[in-house]
Amino acid sequence: MNRTAFSSRIVRWSVPLACALFAALPALRSEPESSSPVAAAAALPVIGPAPSWKLVSLDGNEVGSEALKGKVVVVDFWATWCGPCVHEIPGYVAMQKKYADRGLVIVGLSVDRKGEAAVRPFAKRMDVNYPLAIATPEVIAAFGELEAIPTTYLIDREGRIRHKKTGSMEAADYEKLLAPLL
Repeated sequence: MNRTAFSSRIVRWSVPLACALFAALPALRSEPESSSPVAAAAALPVIGPAPSWKLVSLDGNEVGSEALKGKVVVVDFWATWCGPCVHEIPGYVAMQKKYADRGLVIVGLSVDRKGEAAVRPFAKRMDVNYPLAIATPEVIAAFGELEAIPTTYLIDREGRIRHKKTGSMEAADYEKLLAPLL
């Protein structure tokens, strides 16, 4: 076989093969979709049991593991002076509004040293629609010492920690994690 005939055969087979591979690239790059919300929720590992904790929210109501039993709970340790924390709050406000009737409760536990004096005006300005409380050293220790803020725990209806994040995450990405638990 001469060189020209060989090159012609390679081109004849390689072009369709390359086109087929190129067409398949999006499917190869994308993550497999779960077959159902139940399967997606099952994909989150159980990290361990959520600790027992209790605080009084800024609106005077008890908030904690007993009061929130049977709910999907997001516990967010944050501060008014923390840029990544502040960036996440509008997303939490939207998720609380969207999923409250399905059993979601987001709880913001502030680590601000100025306490309520810093948090109350901030919450009003940001239209926070979920319970806020001032984190105590005991509650922080119950969850495990904070490496950074924000640190956020996702707790399922059975009281198990299903996800922990340190640092911020875009609201749409976090919503994908919690929605299947609802």
